[in-house]
Amino acid sequence: MFCSDDLYKTRIILDKSPESLVEMTVTDKDRQLLLLLAENARMPTAMLARRLGLSRTTVQTRLERLEREGVIAGYGVRLSDRYHRGLVRAHVMIVLKAKALGRVLEALRDLPEIVSVHSVSGGFDLIAEVAAPSINELDTTIDVIGEVDGVERTQSSIILSTRFQR
Repeated sequence: MFCSDDLYKTRIILDKSPESLVEMTVTDKDRQLLLLLAENARMPTAMLARRLGLSRTTVQTRLERLEREGVIAGYGVRLSDRYHRGLVRAHVMIVLKAKALGRVLEALRDLPEIVSVHSVSGGFDLIAEVAAPSINELDTTIDVIGEVDGVERTQSSIILSTRFQR
């Protein structure tokens, strides 16, 4: 059966090695489903179906496929704006010493104040987003990052406000 949604499929190759070629197919309806889940991961399947104009069974099948293909890796908690306003957050740009990525990432994973770490291009190797309950604790965490074996230098920018977040 032909579905107009098929016209908007995106194929994403996760691993290009021939022995373990893994692909995901994400349709326009899948993307709409993912956006709804990003708003509220606990939204009931029946409500997702109504919002998407699909049957409950179709939505359940899509969710199972997206989970199986690794598009959906899990479901989590999105913290309230009120909670976030109580935290002091910063982006910490990190320059690494040669061949230090593994041990630096291992050390950063152990710091609960680090929300995320991204590899980036340009003058820095990594950007860490840090969130702490006070300036003092943020400052301490930034100092700890700078002392990690393999970190050459850091530069920090405190986040003043978030204009929007998806």
